[in-house]
Amino acid sequence: QVQLVESGGGSVQAGESLRLSCLASISNFALHSVAWFRQAPGRERAFVAGIAWRGGVTLHADPVKGRFTISRDNTKNTAFLEMDSLKPEDTAVYYCAVGLPIGSTAMRSIKAYPFWGRGTQVTVSS
Repeated sequence: QVQLVESGGGSVQAGESLRLSCLASISNFALHSVAWFRQAPGRERAFVAGIAWRGGVTLHADPVKGRFTISRDNTKNTAFLEMDSLKPEDTAVYYCAVGLPIGSTAMRSIKAYPFWGRGTQVTVSS
């Protein structure tokens, strides 16, 4: 049974940093792409960042470019989202997802990921 467990969320002030982790219990984790999505109250779930199976290809959504960095450690079945210069508009539940998307368009799509964590809350106050 595949399980994804996010951790590292919390409440911070604007300008501060957080590092989210996603621990995956899945066979051949290294062969899967990993993505982070977020969902704010009353809004649809949105792509934040994705990283391909070897880690050589990463994508970041425009609102977080230059502030967030996705990475992975395949030896630990773990992916990370380093979030710097946080803004109040970053407040959301952050979800980790694992799948096999092909191409950058698919990497941004919720439909490409069959496995999801339960999410971790990030709250940024001004």
